[in-house]
Amino acid sequence: MAFDKKVSNSEDDLGFGRQAVAKRQRTINKDGSINVSRKGLPFFRTTDVYNNLISMSWTRFWAVIVTGYLITNLIFATVYNLTGIENLRGADGGNLFEHFYNAFFFSAQTLSTVGYGHISPKGFLTNTIAAFESMLGLLAFALATGLLYGRFSRPSAKIIFSENMLVAPYLQGERGLMFRLANMRANTLIDLNVSVVFSYNEDVDGKTVRKFFPLALERTTANILTLSWTVVHPLNDDSPIKHITSDDLERTNANFAVLLKAYDDSFSETVHSRTSYQYDEVVWGARFVPAFYADETGKMILDLGKISDFAQAEMPLDA
Repeated sequence: MAFDKKVSNSEDDLGFGRQAVAKRQRTINKDGSINVSRKGLPFFRTTDVYNNLISMSWTRFWAVIVTGYLITNLIFATVYNLTGIENLRGADGGNLFEHFYNAFFFSAQTLSTVGYGHISPKGFLTNTIAAFESMLGLLAFALATGLLYGRFSRPSAKIIFSENMLVAPYLQGERGLMFRLANMRANTLIDLNVSVVFSYNEDVDGKTVRKFFPLALERTTANILTLSWTVVHPLNDDSPIKHITSDDLERTNANFAVLLKAYDDSFSETVHSRTSYQYDEVVWGARFVPAFYADETGKMILDLGKISDFAQAEMPLDA
């Protein structure tokens, strides 16, 4: 596999250096996260708590909130039972389960400061515990509200990328390496800039190292993203991977990292999106099918479900 060595630059290594990667290991994960694990950190590291709660998925976020809410109420229900269920006026019940049931929902009412009045604390110790729980509830709900607002207000790009890269016919008698992307949200993205970095393992003096090549694109910028955008790297004489084959990609554990930057007009902030394609996600001899069409009124319709759709195509014989 021959490359134009002049295009290799250590500044294009995305911060991963020259360390070779194992088979099928990505530098950037499909969802855009960086494929690096950190060790040697303290178990309790408050610097990561806020970032994790803001950036984790909605499913995990609600799981954390609900789990924390249930655990807190279970703890206080246990404390109320240990101090004596008779110290909760109106906590009827003839067995341990009913006592715990009443204490649990009294704790939920106290934590949220609802206080329906059916059950009330009696005695100095029980009132002190209830007062402390009420204060804790105010702080916890204020924190949860702030996190919820932070998640909604945090500017981020929701870009859908095609599942595969294609080696497709391009212009007259040439080939192009291409993928497609679109904005999943109804907001407006302007001043988009995209770059693609190709990386592969190579043996240098008996040692396997990772090399990185920025690929020249047909178009690196777009003023506004209205429909879909097919990003193309022309496999012409100027391309360092013009004669690359599927076997070459697999043998060298090749990877294509995609970096996208855009300006979100809704938040007036710059947003970023990332993804990557492994060697086995490159389809040879295919072209994307149109993902948008005009309805009966002439309005353009973008079908995001077709972003990854492609059909087989005849490749140029001399490409």
